[in-house]
Amino acid sequence: MKANAWKNNGKLYSRFLLSITLCIVLTLLISSFFYYLAYTRLDLKQAYLSDVSSLTRTSHEVNNMTESAQSLTFQLYRTFTISKLLFYTKPNIYDVTAAMNDLTNYLSSMPFIESIYVYNSANNQFYIANRSGQSGIFTKEEISDKGILQTLEDFQTYKPFTPIPRSYVPEDADSPVLPGQPSPVHHVYTYLGYDAVGKNQTINSAVIVNISSSWINKDIGTASSESLGKSFIIDDRQRMLSRDTLALKSLNKQDNDMLLSQIFGQQQPGYIVARFDGQKSLISYTSSDALEWQYVRVTPYGEITGKVSAIRNTTLAIAAAILAIGLLISWLLSRMLYRPIHHIMDKMNMLETERRNSSYTIRQNILRNLLEGAQQLQTKTQLDKLEQSGITFDFTNHYRVVLIKIDDLEALRETRGNDLLAYKFAIMNISWEIGLKHYRVETVDMNEDSVVLMLGRLESTEQPDDELLRTMLLQIQHSSLEYLRIGISMTYSPEANQPQQLASLYKQVKEASLHRLFYGQGCLIYSQQIMELKAKEYKFPVDKEKKLTDALMASKNIDAKQIFASIVEETADYPIHVVQLAISHLTMTVNTILYTIHKNNSLEVETGLNTNIPSLDKFETVEEMNALFFTLFDDIQARLMEKRTVKQSDLIRKINELIERDFANSNLCLNWIAEELDMSSIYISRVYKQQTLTAVVDVINQVRLEHAKDYLENTDWSVVDIADKSGYTSSSYFHRMFKKSFGVTPADYRKTRLAQHG
Repeated sequence: MKANAWKNNGKLYSRFLLSITLCIVLTLLISSFFYYLAYTRLDLKQAYLSDVSSLTRTSHEVNNMTESAQSLTFQLYRTFTISKLLFYTKPNIYDVTAAMNDLTNYLSSMPFIESIYVYNSANNQFYIANRSGQSGIFTKEEISDKGILQTLEDFQTYKPFTPIPRSYVPEDADSPVLPGQPSPVHHVYTYLGYDAVGKNQTINSAVIVNISSSWINKDIGTASSESLGKSFIIDDRQRMLSRDTLALKSLNKQDNDMLLSQIFGQQQPGYIVARFDGQKSLISYTSSDALEWQYVRVTPYGEITGKVSAIRNTTLAIAAAILAIGLLISWLLSRMLYRPIHHIMDKMNMLETERRNSSYTIRQNILRNLLEGAQQLQTKTQLDKLEQSGITFDFTNHYRVVLIKIDDLEALRETRGNDLLAYKFAIMNISWEIGLKHYRVETVDMNEDSVVLMLGRLESTEQPDDELLRTMLLQIQHSSLEYLRIGISMTYSPEANQPQQLASLYKQVKEASLHRLFYGQGCLIYSQQIMELKAKEYKFPVDKEKKLTDALMASKNIDAKQIFASIVEETADYPIHVVQLAISHLTMTVNTILYTIHKNNSLEVETGLNTNIPSLDKFETVEEMNALFFTLFDDIQARLMEKRTVKQSDLIRKINELIERDFANSNLCLNWIAEELDMSSIYISRVYKQQTLTAVVDVINQVRLEHAKDYLENTDWSVVDIADKSGYTSSSYFHRMFKKSFGVTPADYRKTRLAQHG
């Protein structure tokens, strides 16, 4: 029995137990998911029904209160004593007393009324009956409920007997609020009844009834969700007000748009689940009532579905525990029951691996020997032995040899040294998989940077397949670069159909692949084109060689590099042995030049580089080879410059010593110094000027004048004697040079110095 069969049997019990466990877990999860959805909908529905019931009662209460307020207002207008307050400019004290008693009686008989205001615009007075706060007769300036004044001014903007939600502070609100006492702010629904006359529709009189919002809300809030959410009113002006405080709710644009589009003006009650104030919430709402008001309750979604979510999380935890226990049990039982089978399976797998590895190694060695010519394919018996070794490649049909070389090998060896072999096998697998679509393929691992593909046609036709081949090779290059980040260069041979041609094809592509030196990394080379270069005759450019020698001897590095690169570049159109000969010739020439430079400049031989150029297959590009020579040129140039700098420093020091020693010598000049040092005066002048940025003659004159200054200060010699002792043959010339340098004549200079020291 094969190892895979043993392995499958060994996992039978484990799979069976695991399948049952997974079915239980999936059933539990799926059923829990549907239960969760159903219970969530049920919770939302129940919360909505409770909310709508409570909000509807609020709506009915407000409408009933509206009717009561309207009836009360009409009754107040018809009451004889109160009508005198409304229409008489100056009612007498008896009428006022009777009217205030009637107002108080009305207030006492209707507990839901917070206060009643009677306003007469003629005398600008308010007659107020209030349960708490101001009661009595007040002018506009004296009344503490300033909000009612604004309401009267804007009376035309309100529909008659439409409740006006508002809040006000009574006159005693400034007194401190003791613990346990209610807030001084009163929240009321104000009902305005007025008599407007004249063209401008100004108020003649008004009756204002304030009903406490707490009275309307006293029976609201019995629903279970009330403690979890907040209730609001959307009035006919599309404003959102708090149900308890009647304060205007500030909405952001997103919440406002949602309310206008999904809730405002709805003719049927309903609910939505949406984000409100940045929190996911259940929003229940009523339809528009007779006042065109809607009532809304916003309850946090998590508060409603919290218990259902807890049940869901518990179910998930139970499912996870069942799954973990099932996996553990299946693993333990499978190990215990099938340990002997696992032992046998491991042994069989080991034997299969050893056989597979041995077979692969044998096949690779056979193919490698065939390519290198160590083994021949000349008889049918030899071909049959290949099949016995597992090599089914058809060498009697059209086939090619492709040599793959890894680019930038040294850099890859540094970064992927331990894994380089694995990357190489990855390149072989990529090449095999892509090539197998169009050819019979064999891959062979050659040396450390090379892989050989043998590609055999699937169909025997005489039509050339160059286009297909190049497309496939480019695809292999692209895949290697994309998946492995490794560039490869490829050289392919012409087709052959004889087994004995295999070794010659490999030799041809191996030689042609060296032209990567000029083609560059990632190139695709056809070996036949390279072989055709052998017909060309090469003549070494002796004239350029002489220019190279002259440039190096003259330390003209840039010219030397350009000449060297052009000589190497010219060999690109010739076979590789020509390139090798030319490089060898250049190496000998450079070594000769270096020896001469060393000898002429007294450089130590070990400081230079005795140029030994590796074989061309060690270079991937011509730039790498040029860089080796260019580094050599730069090194020699740097050492020559260092040597020359030291020599020139010594020369400057000797010149300065001669000038300082013989400044009094009238014959001291550039030519005299050149004769003393046995050197060219032109060379001395140039070097001195380069190193000091000063001419020799200027330094001589400067030293003489400095000594003359010293003589003028410290001796009583005459100016003529001082000129002579300073090296000047003419006192007038000395006089002129001194004044030019210091701005005064020698005599004046001496007088000035004597005066300073006198």
